[in-house]
Amino acid sequence: MKSPSKPLRVLAVAATAVAVTLTSGAGQAAARPLAPSPSPSSPAVEIPDTPVGAQVRWLLDASTRTPIAESELKEHLAAAFLQQVPPAQVNQVLASMADMRLQKIAGAQPTELVGEVTAGGKTYTLTISVDGAGKINSLRFSVPATPQPAPTSWQELDQRLRKVAPDVGFAAAEVTDDGRCRTVHAVSPGEPRPLGSMFKLYVLGTVAKQVKQGTLDWDTELTIKPELKSLPSGRLQDRPDNSKVSVLEAAKLMISISDNTGADLLLHAAGRRAVENTVRSWSAHAKRNVPFLSTRELFALKGADYRRHAKRYLSLGTAQRRAYLAKVVDKVPLTGIVPWTKPRELGTVEWFASPEDVCRVYAELSELRSKEVGQIMSANGGGLGLSPGTWPTVWFKGGSEPGVLDLSYLARTSSGRTFVVTTLASNPSAPFAEDQVVQEFLALSRGAFTLLGRS
Repeated sequence: MKSPSKPLRVLAVAATAVAVTLTSGAGQAAARPLAPSPSPSSPAVEIPDTPVGAQVRWLLDASTRTPIAESELKEHLAAAFLQQVPPAQVNQVLASMADMRLQKIAGAQPTELVGEVTAGGKTYTLTISVDGAGKINSLRFSVPATPQPAPTSWQELDQRLRKVAPDVGFAAAEVTDDGRCRTVHAVSPGEPRPLGSMFKLYVLGTVAKQVKQGTLDWDTELTIKPELKSLPSGRLQDRPDNSKVSVLEAAKLMISISDNTGADLLLHAAGRRAVENTVRSWSAHAKRNVPFLSTRELFALKGADYRRHAKRYLSLGTAQRRAYLAKVVDKVPLTGIVPWTKPRELGTVEWFASPEDVCRVYAELSELRSKEVGQIMSANGGGLGLSPGTWPTVWFKGGSEPGVLDLSYLARTSSGRTFVVTTLASNPSAPFAEDQVVQEFLALSRGAFTLLGRS
């Protein structure tokens, strides 16, 4: 689920219930039409007449009359959702949100919505999305994190950074006129760390280079084959099998809402080895990314018959790993992937780069001078909150899975100076309290750009 104010897209599809979070993979069943119904929300809030709006109306009403019959839940919740979060658990959460009221909508699209609700005298952030059939496939209630003040010195930034994560890398750098990264301030800038969805920058770079070379075109249509579909985040996994999407649309979705199926389609179109060549050119840690995994492969290695597949894969050499992916891992059905909520194989089954590598990626993307790349990278500002007058251009990509939380930004001043700020954090022992940590990382990033602008 994407929110204009929430910069991070979760790569792993962790299904965690109470506290109070419900999320799952995309649903497969068709839904009957849902007519608008009276809403117990605040009279000042206008719920959009969209597929997700219809489900918000139902959710608000359902919170007033729990328990909800399983037959009714099946009408509104995707089949895959209910497989991972059973009806009793859904009712438990709905009961804890009794008589929920919608107070405001922070952002909405036809299939996704972020808003603020109250229940039991407390305020929660609601994030909800629906699949192509109009059924809920992601639902989350979280305690709103308090925005944090930006640090006013590098010393303060370092102190706050080290309190957040046991394993963290940071780099604040200027991209010089010759396309190099000049590091201004850093913490362990050269150490490779897990990237989560930030790996998609390498896929975008490969595609953009091939468009520039004439071997691919932004208008090229890709076929959404069932074997190339992945799990959310994203929308493309909900489109009909063998339908078409352009390279440009897939790339926009891959970056702006971290669409995993879009990433896998582009990886397939560009070629795994071509992406590996891009990583080799743009990273000091290319060997850690060979073979370069698709999102579906990572899900299968960590979520299907874990630990057998992961252990077998890691025991092999590079050529044997490629064969194992093709012959075994790629054959695992999406329905065979079980969500996980604790960190798994963060140092082995992932994509890797250092903060310095990430700056290099942004510099290389910028050097391509591609109008389409600029549009793609600036579609989601990642909630950074810099003044548009001073910083008219902001690019963003984040990444996460249980135990991984990364943010990276490129911002250009009105005078033409370009800076990149990257934070890569991991915890092999426990997942992050994401909302709170994101707010702190946002504040640190915002402060870093202010300090860079004064340098």
